Amino acid sequence: MAIAPTSRFHGVIPPVVTPRSADGAIDVASLERLTKHLLDGGVNGLFVLGSSAEVPYLTDSERAVVVSTIGGVNAGQVPLIVGANEQTTNRVIDEGRRMVELGADALVVTSQYYAISDANETDTHFRAVHAALDVPIFAYDVPVRTHYKLPTDLLVRLGREGVIAGVKDSSGDDVSFRQLLLAARDIPDFDIFTGHEVVVDGALLGGAQGVVPGLGNVDPAGYARLYAAGASGDFAAAASEQDRLADVFSIVYTPTPGRVSPGAGGLGAFKTALRLMGVIDSNAMSAPMIALNDSETAAIRVILERNGLL
Repeated sequence: MAIAPTSRFHGVIPPVVTPRSADGAIDVASLERLTKHLLDGGVNGLFVLGSSAEVPYLTDSERAVVVSTIGGVNAGQVPLIVGANEQTTNRVIDEGRRMVELGADALVVTSQYYAISDANETDTHFRAVHAALDVPIFAYDVPVRTHYKLPTDLLVRLGREGVIAGVKDSSGDDVSFRQLLLAARDIPDFDIFTGHEVVVDGALLGGAQGVVPGLGNVDPAGYARLYAAGASGDFAAAASEQDRLADVFSIVYTPTPGRVSPGAGGLGAFKTALRLMGVIDSNAMSAPMIALNDSETAAIRVILERNGLL
């Protein structure tokens, strides 16, 4: 069974990491090369200012630099989907307006966080953002960061009523994700993406429109091949490519436990791989996170070499 994309938003949409130089500044030249690396890899969109971008660490001016830089290289080649990342509704709306002015084609919005909320307030939150901003809104289900799992019935209701254009699921709850796919199957132009790098073949088989993989920064062409195989109905080829990508994903297990934080470990592995590949100049992290060291870098090199990425 082939999957025919019917929406502008489909396929491989990596959450672009944010390179920094050794002095902590945004490395614009590296970010330009990274954007070109992704586009040359065959991605279908770019997710800017997501978790992989270290967005909570970025100042407002840094966020503007990141969006403008990526948008300048992209020049309309693929949709630019930008995170409007703030704690509460009015702050999200203000941030969303800024991102649209900077060129966002769509916005990704979480539930409120830091604020102690509930399902009714979350419903109101998404409706208010939709009413205020004239671009498609994707709900971002990422309870590891918001400490709130978006209920399936809420997402389906908001989708049916046109409040949200789809969901970026980073919940890690594959049962809930499959239930969402089933419940939303008859909603036209409602696009659901998995953020789970190693089960993309299963997500596509279940009807997902695509993937938002942090590892896609490192190997966008691999994810493009995986998506193309799934879209053509060749799930044996999709599974084979997914197996290879699962091995590449093992770079996130190379950081020494306890030496770096969980967040710095995964993102640091992506940045370190990109540095080894010559895409970015430094694997520096946003303070107070620390970068991977030489021994961790050496372990990542072995994984990249055996997967043909060096």
